[in-house]
Amino acid sequence: MTTTAGRVARIWIYPVKSMGGTSRDRVRLRPAGPEGDRVWSVVDAGTGEVLRGKHAPGLAGVLPTGDPDADARAVTEALGRPVLLRAAGEGSAADVAAVHLVSRQAIDRAAAGNVPEGCSADDPRANVLLDLADGDDERSWVGRTLRIGAAELTVTRTPKHCLGIYAEVRRPGEIGVGDAVLL
Repeated sequence: MTTTAGRVARIWIYPVKSMGGTSRDRVRLRPAGPEGDRVWSVVDAGTGEVLRGKHAPGLAGVLPTGDPDADARAVTEALGRPVLLRAAGEGSAADVAAVHLVSRQAIDRAAAGNVPEGCSADDPRANVLLDLADGDDERSWVGRTLRIGAAELTVTRTPKHCLGIYAEVRRPGEIGVGDAVLL
């Protein structure tokens, strides 16, 4: 039985891992995740170490331009140390899952104090923001299949230190703001 669990409220991609996001009306979900998402990583020019937001919090405040050289200069200036951008292997530098989804209801729960340890409720860094049907909770979807637009996803787990759910792409396809989330 298929039920409508909600709708897509917003879509974000993060072209450079740990940097700021870019809002989209539509995006194609590929097996590695949303097209254009986390396709670059910031690397310390001296050590070759990949820099992550939790160790270099200034990254999230830098908005990507789409020009890797310009983005590297902006991050170098923001962090006060030279960096390079490196193309992600396998098409994405996502650490855990292809797609991160979070509901407005999860953000509301976080605002009321129900926040996992280490989570930023102000910026959950999700790819898809959902508006759920009354009383629904995306955390109960683990192990289930979602259909959004032309894409089909399998919900794999809840994050340890973040809001929402993680999912893998079973069938690639385009999704858009306003699309129904079918469970």
